[in-house]
Amino acid sequence: MVAPSLRARVRAGMIDEIKAVARRHLATDGANLSLRAVARDMGMVSSAIYRYFPSRDDLLTALILDAYEALGDAVEAADAGTDRADLRGRWHATCRAARSWALAHPAEYALLYGSPVPGYAAPDDTVAPAQRPPVTLVGILRDGVAAGLLAPSGEELPEPLRSDVAELAALLAVNLPPALLARGMAGWTQLFGLISFELFGRINRTLPHRDEYFDHQTGLMADLIGLPAA
Repeated sequence: MVAPSLRARVRAGMIDEIKAVARRHLATDGANLSLRAVARDMGMVSSAIYRYFPSRDDLLTALILDAYEALGDAVEAADAGTDRADLRGRWHATCRAARSWALAHPAEYALLYGSPVPGYAAPDDTVAPAQRPPVTLVGILRDGVAAGLLAPSGEELPEPLRSDVAELAALLAVNLPPALLARGMAGWTQLFGLISFELFGRINRTLPHRDEYFDHQTGLMADLIGLPAA
């Protein structure tokens, strides 16, 4: 393996520093990033930053990719650290990991799951990192079916939902009963709605015991999906 050149290491270090400064701007200004403002904070002339990120959208994409990968790492690590046969325990662990990451990185979470950034369209290379958290849930369902712990309910999905779920199964490369996959994705979307309501202050005054509320709600989602107790 050839060691990276000094120039490559310097460039990588500059890119990391630019992204770190940009994340601080996310915390104060939201996704309204300005390359000029980032360059100013770094003591660079504004034209110099374009050597690393040709546009604001390129910088936003880099931040989005990093955030998705960090969230994916957190969720996958939580799942991997739980008894494989404990489907409900794995579900709770992944849910708590997603929430903990979001509470620790609110600006980055908002970039991923908050209001769309005007004028920005995420490129295709963000798709695979974005799939890592839901694929973790799908893995729990797949393992449950393989172990005989999750059985098809006989529920039939109406068209065109059945076709949509079949396309989703093909995208995720899984062979699951359509109704089970639909319930799993319902649980996952409710999870992120729950996190968003907490993070954006929608429930904080009315529900001060948010840890207990979160566990109760994710337990209801586990019931919806059909995850058995350990």
